[in-house]
Amino acid sequence: MKESKINFYSENEFQLEHEKSYESWIERVIDSENKKLEEISYIFCDDDYLLDINMKYLDHDTFTDIISFDYSIGNILQGDVYISTERVEENSREFNVSFEEELRRVIIHGVLHLCGYNDKTEEESSLMRLKEEEKLKLFHVEQ
Repeated sequence: MKESKINFYSENEFQLEHEKSYESWIERVIDSENKKLEEISYIFCDDDYLLDINMKYLDHDTFTDIISFDYSIGNILQGDVYISTERVEENSREFNVSFEEELRRVIIHGVLHLCGYNDKTEEESSLMRLKEEEKLKLFHVEQ
């Protein structure tokens, strides 16, 4: 079996700080959901990049903060998570939270999608928000 891993790529100027802290946090979240990690790639990009993906693959002509492609099989998680750092920045101002806090919420939102959580209905969205809050508490930066 391949070594499980989490990758961070950037299609814009954004660089994630404390990558190791994010990796161990994501792994803790996956463990807490009784799932196994194969490989997850995070791709940070701008609005136009993500809009292009949204139109090409999902036929949605709207800006969004995150799109996840789930290649998981059973409890073994694998996927690509695209995040618009422009949207995250705008949402952080709108919700009056730091960029880092909003980024963590979006990052874990992607993991939760790979774990099988959805947010299409009001009920699913409520559960997703609860799970986000629960998982955000597991984050800490190693000093």
